[in-house]
Amino acid sequence: MRTEPRLTRLDRIFARLDREPERPVLDVPRMTRHRVVLFGATLAFYAAIVLAVAATTWLVQIDWQAMLFRPYQQWPEIHAFLDYWVVLGQRGPTAVMVAAWLGWRSWRQRTLRPLLAFGTAVLLLNITVGAVKYGLGRSGPHYATEVGSNEMWHWFQAGSDIFPSGHTANAVVTWGILAYLASTPWTRRWLSALSAVLSLSVGLTTVYLGTHWLSDVLLGWVAGLLVLLALPWFEPLISRAEAFLLDLRDRWAGRRTATVPVPVPVLTPLAATEGSDTAPVRETIPSSAARAPRPPAYLAPGPHTTRAERTPVTPAGSRRPPHSDRHPRGAGSTSRPLTGG
Repeated sequence: MRTEPRLTRLDRIFARLDREPERPVLDVPRMTRHRVVLFGATLAFYAAIVLAVAATTWLVQIDWQAMLFRPYQQWPEIHAFLDYWVVLGQRGPTAVMVAAWLGWRSWRQRTLRPLLAFGTAVLLLNITVGAVKYGLGRSGPHYATEVGSNEMWHWFQAGSDIFPSGHTANAVVTWGILAYLASTPWTRRWLSALSAVLSLSVGLTTVYLGTHWLSDVLLGWVAGLLVLLALPWFEPLISRAEAFLLDLRDRWAGRRTATVPVPVPVLTPLAATEGSDTAPVRETIPSSAARAPRPPAYLAPGPHTTRAERTPVTPAGSRRPPHSDRHPRGAGSTSRPLTGG
């Protein structure tokens, strides 16, 4: 006798995945020669921006002109809207939204590649952008100390981690990963244009609010693009991680669905007499609650009355045995002779 274990919610999800159609053939981007050339050109542009800011060239002068223009004072009516719009570049809210969408895609397509690719892109973004931020140590417009300076190498000052712009780079990677994982060329083109518009608008919003220089936004846009261009180099690693996780899931599900035999109680039948047509009956042990009825009490022949109808009989005289030294109650007491001296 075998019993099936009770399915949990995770087991039902896996069962639902098994009923899905076969996994589609996805167009995994590869590191072609064209992409390598584009990656090299973008990396050179990245280095040129860093050198232009470090050498305090015309790019730094544009930064100061935009900062002294104070856009938030020129157009104060759009300030409230842009305070919400800049959230599209914050890592926490955008990562939750995109991860939820990619998780649904992973469930429908029976693959972990969308989630693993997104995790790899976010990890690369944190490492590369974070290292440059703390390595260059550039202070933001609100913490600037000298007009016309590049405000770099301020490692131990507040607000010295704004170059490149993290909002802009995060917007490029978070929304650009949707275009990277698109399944059709038409969808990839439209999502690429949409992610470019979103990332640039988020970057310009930070310039309007006065939290970033214009060169910060430009370098952040290039930094996010570099992450997306380098992502095909990590596709073999993503495939191996996916195979490992799916194998681990299968082994875990196999352990969960393993049946355990339940021991059957052995019944001892009573021996049947030879030639009898009765089937052997199982031996039962009477419980203490089911006891045999007590036999009726024996009564002598003759008329009997109930205990309530009987007349109590009081014996005459005292029940005490007679004694020579005792006197009846109520009789005059006589003094006993005193003996002894």
